[in-house]
Amino acid sequence: MVRAEELARAAQLIREGQLVAFPTETVYGLGANALDAAAVRRIFELKGRPATSPLIVHVDSVEMARLLVTEWPDLADELARRHWPGPLTMVLPKRAIVPDEVTAGLATVGIRIPAHPVALVLIRAAGLPIAAPSANRFTELSPTTAQHVREAFGDAVMVLDGGPTEVGIESTVISLAGPEPVLLRPGMIPFAELRRVTAPGADAHPSPGMHHRHYSPRTPVMLVDGVLPEGRVAYLWLRRPIAAAKSVKMPGSPDGYAAVLYSTLHELDREGWDVIAVERPPAEVEWAGIFDRLTRASK
Repeated sequence: MVRAEELARAAQLIREGQLVAFPTETVYGLGANALDAAAVRRIFELKGRPATSPLIVHVDSVEMARLLVTEWPDLADELARRHWPGPLTMVLPKRAIVPDEVTAGLATVGIRIPAHPVALVLIRAAGLPIAAPSANRFTELSPTTAQHVREAFGDAVMVLDGGPTEVGIESTVISLAGPEPVLLRPGMIPFAELRRVTAPGADAHPSPGMHHRHYSPRTPVMLVDGVLPEGRVAYLWLRRPIAAAKSVKMPGSPDGYAAVLYSTLHELDREGWDVIAVERPPAEVEWAGIFDRLTRASK
């Protein structure tokens, strides 16, 4: 468990405009003071992240969230009651105190309350909202352990080790900034009834995680339906085992699958396979976030 003195030091670094990697229930985040434009730019520099990809701001309460936005519709209250703290990000019109660096120049900001005690204590100790994308190099696999963060950044950033994450993939993102709610990024909270939008060309993306290729190990990933590619293949499967150099049976529930997906890909990536083949997941809405991550990883 993270010691009190570590949290105090991390909070001080955030207040001083430095970066800290910390656990959430989804993945580890690379955090900075969300109200400090220079600190936020350090996130983009360290990750190699393009300025067109906005960041999610992590808060510890609805009250802190409302300080960052100009509108708070009734639906935001309802969703916050149902899903916060938890893996849901809501995109709303931002106040001027939120720097353009956080939002890729957009007039909206994504906000959530993370469901991890270390993240919540860090935000409260810093007394500030914390902007944090996943703590990895841009487009690479998101980290679900502190060791994954250290492998990406070495000693370049302080890492709070809160153990393995529980959800395992990034939050669901919905926009409440228009006349109707829109699904921007699927996750483990399904919204089957919402219209989904995709990112436009080279313009600023309305949500993080919308680049064509994302969440990718160095080893090529291929979604398959019963036929494996040639070479030394590691195969992740749910229902249909196939003889392969390495065969990994994945959990049968979407929650269980998501919880171990990135850690499994990290492990296989270190083993040097020619290809990681993955059985295409079910088409049900509960699997939409997993299918999204695997599709982007395989491009």
